[in-house]
Parts: sequence; structure tokens; C-alpha cells
Amino acid sequence: MSEGQRAELEAAFAIALRRTGTLMQLMGQAAAERIGINLTDLNCLNILGLSGPMTAGQLARATGLTTASVTGIIDRLEEAGFARRERDSADRRRVVIHLVPARMSAAAAQVFGPMMAGLRQLASGYSDAELRFIVDVYEQVGELIRDNLLRLRGTE
Repeated sequence: MSEGQRAELEAAFAIALRRTGTLMQLMGQAAAERIGINLTDLNCLNILGLSGPMTAGQLARATGLTTASVTGIIDRLEEAGFARRERDSADRRRVVIHLVPARMSAAAAQVFGPMMAGLRQLASGYSDAELRFIVDVYEQVGELIRDNLLRLRGTE
């Protein structure tokens, strides 16, 4: 492959990631609207779902939002039945935010079920080695995005 062809391929890779990122943001917005919350609240639900229970301060650091903003988000998520506050058994002064699994499962099935089925179908067309490679690429891209997010926030 020539240098020019390689440069074109690398540019196509970057463009494909930009397109995917844009579509994921639009999908997130549509999903949030469908389940009756806003996109920031959905992002917080995703963070809690991926990270597990967190304090408001931990969620604020993970999102880059203020603790006051996160408190409002938690209030809305609690009111919508997606999350609940619990006192930390080890330190009664701390309040930990937990997802409500039944509510999350129902919303996820409604909104993301068809897409997850499509992803499983897509994955079935790849070998184990190819899937491991794809997962590795996505993990590296995720790390790169996290690093740049911290850079943009000035918290690197």
C-alpha cells in the first residue's frame, strides 16, 4: 500500500468514527426522549450502569458536572423511578446512588432491544479473533476519547 493510500485509509477510519459518534449521540437523544428523560440524565444512567453505584460527587467527577447539577439529575432519575439513594452501610454520612434494575431493564428493552439484537446479529458474522480485535480497537478508542475529555476539561 502506498503512503497516499495509507493516508486515505487512516482518514476513512477517522471519518467512520466521527460518523459513528454522531449517530450514537443522535441515538442517545432519541432514546432519552423516548423514555422521558433528557440526554444528560441518560448519560448519567449509562455511567451508573457501567460503573455501578456511586456517590453524587463521584458521578459529578465522571461527568464533569457540578455536584449541584448532579443532585438535580439524581432527583429527576429518582422521580422517574430509574435510581434510588441509599445510605452507605460503611459510612452513614455518604449517600450512594443505585440504579433500579427493573425500571432500567424495561426502558433498555424498549429503546435499545432492537439495536442490541442487530449488534448480536452483526457480531455473529465475525470470527472470535475478529471480534477480539474489534473490542480491542473500541477499548483503545474509548481510552483516547477519555484522555481527550480530561484534556478538554483541564483535569488531565
